[in-house]
Amino acid sequence: MGLLCLSMGLQCSFGHPPSLNGLESHALVFNVSLQARPLLLDLTGEDKYVVFISGLSVGRSSSNPLQFQLFVDHITGYLGNEKEKNVAAQIVQVVIAGNSVEVPRVLLNGQILGSKGQSRLFEPIKELDILLTQIAASIPLDIMPGSSDPANFALPQQPLHRCLFPGSSAYNTFRSCTNPHCFELDNIRFLGTSGQNIDDLGKYSEANNNIEFMERTLWWRHLAPTAPDTLGVLPFPDSDPFYVETCPHVYFVGNQDKYESRLIKGSEGQMVRLICIPRFAETGVAVVLNIRNLECHMLSFASQIHL
Repeated sequence: MGLLCLSMGLQCSFGHPPSLNGLESHALVFNVSLQARPLLLDLTGEDKYVVFISGLSVGRSSSNPLQFQLFVDHITGYLGNEKEKNVAAQIVQVVIAGNSVEVPRVLLNGQILGSKGQSRLFEPIKELDILLTQIAASIPLDIMPGSSDPANFALPQQPLHRCLFPGSSAYNTFRSCTNPHCFELDNIRFLGTSGQNIDDLGKYSEANNNIEFMERTLWWRHLAPTAPDTLGVLPFPDSDPFYVETCPHVYFVGNQDKYESRLIKGSEGQMVRLICIPRFAETGVAVVLNIRNLECHMLSFASQIHL
């Protein structure tokens, strides 16, 4: 008999079919199906792209500001050949999936900060705002909080306050969003997190890769099965905000070790694109999704600073 790997916090149904001798029985686990409306792709329509990026870690001593500036110049059409500029002109959304800044830990020791300490504390956010302003000036931009961002620790994380981004928040294309984040574009439903749910699931379960963990959470219809035991969440006595009532067409998770993608299909023609977004500060990789056909690819920026 094969071994079925489950996680704590799941609700399952067990059945005991009658046996011939009346003494033996086998427990069965009934998996639920993907509750998503069938997706009819318009393969003859125009290409439209959504760009995902995560783990910018602005303020980290090892971060390379040149990489993010190259990314900004590329998606805004100031960098690349004619073909790449045509793709940039068809970008309809940019999503930043958490961990955008990283404040030096020495400043977070509970002591009162002087003027120099306060300046060092806010400097990464100011630098991030300057870069985000360049994006929001031409492309709709969603930014989600992550574990290292100045937001509440427990999930669901509330949006980063707009006062942190005086430059980019002046544009109506800028949206500070929650984590998890759900939105729709051209009748395609997107759902994503900044990665805490998958990282915590990996501590207490086994899988070949993180994309497999993502697929399991969809079949289980729950984004955070390890909460609240080992994953901090806010109390919701009357409802579960992590229950996946309607399966998305695109499910993304930020701040992963590497880029991974998979297209899964349900029994009734449902299609879901799974995307693991790597940490940009470490890999220099963003992800581009074509919502016309749900195909995606990496966008890699490699640069080195020699001192």
